[in-house]
Amino acid sequence: MTPALPTVTDETVTAWALAAAAGDSEAVDRFVRALQRDVRRYVTYLADDAQAADDLTQDTFLRALTALPRFEGRSSARVWLLSIARRAVVDSLRRAACRPRTAATDDWQAAAERAQPTGLPGFDEGIALVELVDSLPGDRREAFVLTQLLGLPYAEAAEVSQCPVGTVRSRVSRARTALAEWVTDEPTGHRPLEPAAA
Repeated sequence: MTPALPTVTDETVTAWALAAAAGDSEAVDRFVRALQRDVRRYVTYLADDAQAADDLTQDTFLRALTALPRFEGRSSARVWLLSIARRAVVDSLRRAACRPRTAATDDWQAAAERAQPTGLPGFDEGIALVELVDSLPGDRREAFVLTQLLGLPYAEAAEVSQCPVGTVRSRVSRARTALAEWVTDEPTGHRPLEPAAA
């Protein structure tokens, strides 16, 4: 069993990082050895995948060593490195979400068809829904599209719309209420337009 490494203070690790940034190769080695275990534990926790921990740890240190010449010590080197580790995990999860998954089946077409969502509106219903959304007043339509269709958090939608978060929430709530009322109306005729108040 490998003996536990002694705990190194943040001040010492940060000093090694600054020396490494200045080109001290021995400081680079000490920096990596001191924080390797912390990084591995952190990425294992974030990714919830012990199998990927080694790759994520390596990716973190590759990123850190590339960025090390720009490290100025404004925060401790440990905090700086763990923030890089977090970005490495996030990027890894994004790549995994975009990667096609393999299925243990010979009839891939039938499997793909069974995996399709059911109960979604058809083409005509989709056109009607688009028309309903287009009938919303401009401010409410923008808030609804940003949060409900594009999936932006309310805080980011508020930044895009240049208004308070509470205003975005109010606009989305009113848009939902209006759409729900319009959907239960008669299918023919034009929807009444509401005033463009927030």
